[in-house]
Amino acid sequence: MDDAPLILTLRFDDTTFVRLDALRRAHFPPARNHIPAHLTLFHALPGEEEAGVAAALAEVCAATPALPIRFSGLLPLGRGVALSVEAPALRALRTGLAARWSAWLTRQDAGGFRPHVTVQNKVAPEVARELLEQMRAAFEPWDARGEGLLLWRYRGGPWEAAGSFDFRGELRP
Repeated sequence: MDDAPLILTLRFDDTTFVRLDALRRAHFPPARNHIPAHLTLFHALPGEEEAGVAAALAEVCAATPALPIRFSGLLPLGRGVALSVEAPALRALRTGLAARWSAWLTRQDAGGFRPHVTVQNKVAPEVARELLEQMRAAFEPWDARGEGLLLWRYRGGPWEAAGSFDFRGELRP
């Protein structure tokens, strides 16, 4: 049994992922950038429950169509910058999973959900302010798609892939 915590993230369409990961590589301190661009839904699910988590994800994703998401603005993090995400269907999906896993949730995961993608973190506040102003000057909202969920194991550094679950549900009018 592996008790390393599990992290759950959204899988973006390929074009969006390439764009986000390029931003992260350009602005995240290289010595600390161990993981690709991501949008975290849960930060620490119990590793010993991996089989149950994976079964729930397979079931939910089979009934879920691709999710529309909108990168709507910039979010100052104090020591970094993130892109804010508007995604009502993603919020609903996460709410359902949180209810299902309520007994397992950490304080962080049981608290509010603010979907975002961090492009810079762990820098001096003045460096973060400079990037925020630079990005604000050129930012235009854009639409993207969530195509599935990715499950990871956290082992203190780079994340280890633990599963990929495609959204397969039918779009309904």
